[in-house]
Amino acid sequence: MLDLLFNDPVAWGSLLGLGIVVALCGYYVYLFMHNTNSNL
Repeated sequence: MLDLLFNDPVAWGSLLGLGIVVALCGYYVYLFMHNTNSNL
């Protein structure tokens, strides 16, 4: 099962896309928290 997952480019593309989405969400949350804390 894991060997099939590691050899499947579609699975890698899905994981990469999901990782990018999660990273962007975390980055925007960080910016939002940083901006709100600096204004206080």
